[in-house]
Amino acid sequence: MKRPDFMALALAEAEAAAKRGEVPVGAVIAKGDQVVASAGNRTRELNDPTAHAEMLAIREASQKLSAERLNDLDLYVTLEPCAMCAGAISFARIRRLYFGAGDEKGGAVVNGVRFFASPTCHHVPEVYPGIAETSASTILKDFFQARREP
Repeated sequence: MKRPDFMALALAEAEAAAKRGEVPVGAVIAKGDQVVASAGNRTRELNDPTAHAEMLAIREASQKLSAERLNDLDLYVTLEPCAMCAGAISFARIRRLYFGAGDEKGGAVVNGVRFFASPTCHHVPEVYPGIAETSASTILKDFFQARREP
């Protein structure tokens, strides 16, 4: 059986977020070949600045598994996580982080504060940047370009 393309599923979540008028970021949490949780940004819809795709997916996975620690799970997200999401990834003990586009302005993994390199970071996932980077970047660029056009 072919392993699911988890980043393609995250990109679909990002596209759905864009259709809702949200910044198009999508996330999928997987265990082996199974999707445990998936989400797209919902900050505007929920009037919640913490409703980033990663945060929502982590909450869903934790609730489904009745666990605060997600040690053997992997997170696929279309955009480099911000400091808040990197903190949640660390506290959840996510095993691996795969992300698409880097975020020079708001990212906190390979850009910005580089959260996982901090000596106060309790858990560092394996990090794999640049997965489907072109597709992830295109979704974001198209979304913001459409916002700028009259």
